[in-house]
Amino acid sequence: MKKTSTAVAIALLTAATLFWDGPGRAQQETPERKGGKLEDVGRSIKEGLQNAREAVRDEFAKSRQAVHDMGILSRVYGRLHWDKALTTIDLNVKVVAGVVTLRGEVSSPEARTKAVTLAQDTVGVTKVIDELTVVPQSHNEQASGRPTTKP
Repeated sequence: MKKTSTAVAIALLTAATLFWDGPGRAQQETPERKGGKLEDVGRSIKEGLQNAREAVRDEFAKSRQAVHDMGILSRVYGRLHWDKALTTIDLNVKVVAGVVTLRGEVSSPEARTKAVTLAQDTVGVTKVIDELTVVPQSHNEQASGRPTTKP
């Protein structure tokens, strides 16, 4: 939005500068020269509006993509969170333009494969970047289902 107001301001300043001749110079200008300045102002305003239109279009596209990515993020997160094999895993999920990045620690290669597969099979996902680390649980953690604390 800042680009839009800047482009319009530049166009208006250009128009004011072209028509302000300073004290006593206005009588020296010919109608043809004034007409040329008017055409220059018109071009400048048209260019400013074109730039403003492009800036609004770009910002709208960014906003639309961000909303789309939030939908993908919630679907991927839901699938990973509600899968019984993955409920105890702390995963970080990031989505940019349909590309999902998975980070965190999983307890087994099977859990890693399951997380990646669930993410890949989610509507809207175009690619999955797997940055998961396999950290096997100790024997006590596996038996209790909870992490053990070390003294």
